[in-house]
Parts: sequence; structure tokens; C-alpha cells
Amino acid sequence: MTVEETRCRRAMDRIGLLLARHGGISNARLRQALEATGLTTRQGMTLMHLAETGPIGQQALMEAIGVDASALVAILNDLERDNLVERRRDPADRRRHIVLLTEAGTEVLTGVDTAMTAVERELLAHLTPAEVATLHDLLTRINTSAHDEACAGS
Repeated sequence: MTVEETRCRRAMDRIGLLLARHGGISNARLRQALEATGLTTRQGMTLMHLAETGPIGQQALMEAIGVDASALVAILNDLERDNLVERRRDPADRRRHIVLLTEAGTEVLTGVDTAMTAVERELLAHLTPAEVATLHDLLTRINTSAHDEACAGS
């Protein structure tokens, strides 16, 4: 093995570079799979969150999915235009909007789940169920945040 090959191999042993490489590939595959459902990654994530929580205040949704107010408004405008979500005034506080998943949104979510499951199955094909569980646990403990300065503008 040449010195250059050794340096390159060491570079690919760096965890940060491995995460970046696999994250980029995972992101691209998920985007492609979600495009078949007509959604972006953020739109799919928003629908999934709404399915988990049920109706939720717009501010709480913004914090839960880690986007700023203008990004959430754009996401919700598109989803509402396609009749996948609905925004209603909170009867207890007219200044507040509640976001809920529509029946059409629930139907689209089935396709999102199928697409994401297929991508995950392909990405994790060489791991045992126990390894997948360990990977999930480790990834949830990595010190990152959607509010990190590095995410500004994403």
C-alpha cells in the first residue's frame, strides 16, 4: 500500500468523515424516495411528526422539527395547498394556530413510510437487528442540534 493510499484510508477511518459520507448518501436516497411521494424531506418529516403527536401548535411543531418560523410557514403552505395538513385557530387563543394532519395527509404518509422503510432496509442490510438498535441509540446521543449555527440556512 502506498503512502497516499494509507493517508486516504486513515481519512476514511475518521468518524466525522464516515458520518458525513453516509449521511450525504442517506440524505440523497431519502430525498429521491420521497420525491416519488411528491414531498420534500422536511414535508415528510412534518407529516410524520403530526401523525405521532396529533394536532399541535405551530410554535411547538417548529421546535419539534427544528426549523425556523419562515421555513415552517413555507412547509405548511405547501402541505396545506395539497390538502395534507390544516391550520386552525386555537379556540382558547385566537393568536395561536393548531396544525393537524388531514385524511389525505394520512394516506400520503403511508407512501412516505413505505419509501423510508425501503431506503433504511437497503442502507442497513448488512447489520443485524441488534446492531441497528445500537446504531440508533448511538446516533441519538451524538451531540448535535437542529439549532446549531452550522445549520443556519439549511
